[in-house]
Amino acid sequence: MTGAIYDRGYRPYDGAVGGRFSAQSALFRLSVRRALGWRRSWRQKVAPLALLAVVTVPAIVNVGIVYLSGGASDTSIEIITYRDYVGISSALLLFVALTAPDIMCPDRRQRVLPLIFARPLTGADYVIAKVLAMTALVFGFSFIPQMVLFLGQMLVSADGALRYARDNAEVLWQVPVAITALAVFYSVIALAISSLTGRRIIAGSCIGGLFLITSAVSGIIAANSATVLSREVPPEQLFGGGVDRVPLAGEPGSNENPFEERFIVYDPTPAPLINLAGLPLTVRDLVFLGQIDEDTPMSGLDNGGLFTIVVYLAIVSGSFTMLFLRYRQVDP
Repeated sequence: MTGAIYDRGYRPYDGAVGGRFSAQSALFRLSVRRALGWRRSWRQKVAPLALLAVVTVPAIVNVGIVYLSGGASDTSIEIITYRDYVGISSALLLFVALTAPDIMCPDRRQRVLPLIFARPLTGADYVIAKVLAMTALVFGFSFIPQMVLFLGQMLVSADGALRYARDNAEVLWQVPVAITALAVFYSVIALAISSLTGRRIIAGSCIGGLFLITSAVSGIIAANSATVLSREVPPEQLFGGGVDRVPLAGEPGSNENPFEERFIVYDPTPAPLINLAGLPLTVRDLVFLGQIDEDTPMSGLDNGGLFTIVVYLAIVSGSFTMLFLRYRQVDP
């Protein structure tokens, strides 16, 4: 293909010239658009939108149940609470494993970092823009279902929207604080891992593997600290309570059978602190409950809440440090 140039000239740029903040803002917008597939083929939009639809389904179902029940406020009909809705782990982990590598890896793989740093942008500016972009994505992914749940239940409440909003006013600060803590935690870890390679599939596999392995190891350690207590229970005492009951003899369902009542008792253990998927959920419990959930292996551990905050801050700080060191130089 050939062509001809008929005229060539130069003229000075008379538009606005931005500084470091403008460059950071542009990088932030570019990272968000890339992760969500904006201005890209429809295939790039399917995964994030599908995952968002999946995590929103429980909120829609819960609102539908409340509506069909006449707007009753009885908590027994709830299938999910605001606290439980913070950190839908499997869908959230998949979302993070898909978007974080898409934000970090192409810049290194395509060797465009020198071009990016040709602007008035430092390595710290680059890291901050990327972390803010990833945090905003995770926050939005977790907050949208919460908003659907709150607004939906408020509109169908039999007591009226204003009464429901007033009775659940604490949710308006608990949910954003808990989601922000979770979003920062997931984002810095995922971006730190993604900064080590230019291959998105490798980065995504490492992110998912790290969270799953630490969860499994934590579960094994906690299980070894559990004690199963049991005793025979007469049939007339079988009703009530939430323990597991197993018939010891005779035909199943016979009223003459004694049953075995099982209690699983966990010795207090700090094992959940190494569970990267569960640690931000413990922080969530501190926000919503003011203490560690009594049903977790860390319940009863002296200074368990303090240990949780210290480990959380240490992991976040370590991930930030790793990112700053990784991009302290212009060369990729």
